[in-house]
Amino acid sequence: MFGIYGLIGEKLGHSLSAIIHEMFFDKSGFPGKYNLFEVKREFLKDSVRGLKALGIKGANVTIPYKVDIMKYLDELTPEAEKIGAVNTITILGDRAIGSNTDYFGIGMTLKKLGIQIKGKTAVILGTGGSSRAASQYLLDQGIGELIFVSTNPDKARQYYKDFRIISYQELSGIEGDLLINCTPVGMYPEVNNSPVDKAHLKQFKAVFDLIYNPRQTLLLKNAIEMGMDAINGLYMLVCQAAKAQELWNNNNIDMTLIDRVYLELERSCSLGEKGH
Repeated sequence: MFGIYGLIGEKLGHSLSAIIHEMFFDKSGFPGKYNLFEVKREFLKDSVRGLKALGIKGANVTIPYKVDIMKYLDELTPEAEKIGAVNTITILGDRAIGSNTDYFGIGMTLKKLGIQIKGKTAVILGTGGSSRAASQYLLDQGIGELIFVSTNPDKARQYYKDFRIISYQELSGIEGDLLINCTPVGMYPEVNNSPVDKAHLKQFKAVFDLIYNPRQTLLLKNAIEMGMDAINGLYMLVCQAAKAQELWNNNNIDMTLIDRVYLELERSCSLGEKGH
């Protein structure tokens, strides 16, 4: 059955979500239309009501609303409640149900990168909605030590009470196996920015930058120049979109289809040159 879907966020000029979901609609046999819904913070509650009123079957949620939108939903799935962030909404009747498919996308990307998690040390830049999904996946996979880096450590400790949280100034004294960037620093159009200096990268073995536009952020460029394992957020974006489609249509999407969409997207999109 044909359905209308969309993405709720503040600024969506960089988003590839519509392209990805349209590709899944075309290849999976579940017809639909995907739109971008730029929403001002004061209208976030109304946006959920609007989904119901307009008969929209589902929506994704992106920066900066993954945490704030939770209080306007009727129900949370167990993983969304555990993570403390929502990136996917499914409308069932008059109920808006919040899920988190970032968790699946992050896990699939780390597997693609070939990163061993158990017993290792990971540092996460940022403490927003995406970092919550990333940290939960790492914890579930038996990470040895998990450290968060925040511009406001005191505020971050209100949520991450049981974890070590440091400032960016303190990062120089930290060594680890994996560095994950969950901040928007380096995203188009601010492509000349990096959340950390190149000198800090020598303290790590691998870098995962959740940003996908540009395809190679300054952070990833520096990591690759240093011979590190590095990956951007495009595969994560495709995987989490596939998981959202599964929730909306109550069906499974084969991994071969996910890989087809990812490879086609890599070939067809010129990231970093303009917004999407």
